[in-house]
Amino acid sequence: MSLSSYMQSLASESAQIPLTDGLKQWRLALRVRLFERLPSAKIAELLAADSARARREVGAVLQQCVALEEFSACSVFERQQLCREVSDMVCGFGPLEELLDDPEVTEIMVNAADRIFFERAGVIEPCKVSFYDEQQLRMVIDRIVGPLGRRVDEQSPLVSARLPQGHRVNVVIPPLALDGSVLTIRKFRERVHTLDELCEIGTLSSEMACLLRWAVLSRRNIAVSGGTGGGKTTLLNALSVLIPHAERIVTIEDAAELRFSEHPHVVRLEARPANAEGTGEVTIRELVINALRMRPDRIVVGECRGAEALDMLQAMNTGHDGSLTTLHANSPYEVINRLVMMARYAMDLPVAIIEEQIASALDLIVQLDRFPGGQRRVSMICGCTRGDTGVALEQLAIWDAEEQIYRWKRAPKWLDDPLYSGVIPVEEVGRWRNLLGL
Repeated sequence: MSLSSYMQSLASESAQIPLTDGLKQWRLALRVRLFERLPSAKIAELLAADSARARREVGAVLQQCVALEEFSACSVFERQQLCREVSDMVCGFGPLEELLDDPEVTEIMVNAADRIFFERAGVIEPCKVSFYDEQQLRMVIDRIVGPLGRRVDEQSPLVSARLPQGHRVNVVIPPLALDGSVLTIRKFRERVHTLDELCEIGTLSSEMACLLRWAVLSRRNIAVSGGTGGGKTTLLNALSVLIPHAERIVTIEDAAELRFSEHPHVVRLEARPANAEGTGEVTIRELVINALRMRPDRIVVGECRGAEALDMLQAMNTGHDGSLTTLHANSPYEVINRLVMMARYAMDLPVAIIEEQIASALDLIVQLDRFPGGQRRVSMICGCTRGDTGVALEQLAIWDAEEQIYRWKRAPKWLDDPLYSGVIPVEEVGRWRNLLGL
């Protein structure tokens, strides 16, 4: 449906609504007065030419409308709320506008036009407002994906894309979605968390932060694992801040989520899905292979989930130390199984050979879990070494949920490597060991 025809349908619908009491009725009544003074075709024309100007003009007309006698029963606050909601509906993303502007909201989930949920501080809550109908929801979806050069219709009912702000958006429409269109937006902070800030909110301890800082500076290969929404990208961003500015970084992602705004030497690559004709796809694996020709000091793969695992392991084993990645797994032990499975997508190699590659490539596996109440926390850090039968994982630290403390079992062997004595202060490591009794 075109913008103009949608506006006309709203105007026609509004004209048939009786003016009764109640905020919902006042909202609909305000739409009637808006379309009387500013025709829907004119609004559609303004939005197509300049959305900021359209919002200003619509806002001015709405202020005139709420000053009419018929809205005298509304309080000043209610009038402001009515103007904002109608303006968002006509010019913006409707009930999503306020959620998108709220920096505390990390995820927006639209299950249907009348069912909107959001996540704040790790807790999912229902939204008090909703779309008027499926038609308005589809219009908002078109507004979101249209400027990105994407389309969603019955021929292409699935869309995953990245908004200009960096937010990740996923859309599923009927017939795949049975109860109406589904929209999910994952928001990302403009400024990344530092390790110290993650310590303050309880994601990890200061001793863990020290170990991870030393691991990045001494060019250790690190895999961050966990479930969906567990904080993997947040931690990866915090680790990336520590990479020295003299090093060249190549990041590879399915949808760009990593932030390197302060690093001067970063090349950001993003995979591309196939177009409507089924051509033009560029996979993460192709980007990983190409990155090796770009003289990277470190390669950061935003999420490893396919055949690119083999190429990433080979890169870690051939001079690209200090590389970082994330992957979905419920424990560090499952990380090994998943990497073996993904590497075999690329080449049918014996498991023993793949595990040997993993053992020589990875130095640390950091497991993040999401606990009841929304708390995201590092639950385990494991060192990765060669064993008699493949990969040997050594538990370095583990979260004791019963005692609510971290228990340290050992320090990684590379902390004693004299090669990094200039990078990792020996005295500082000694104090760290004494504090943890290692």
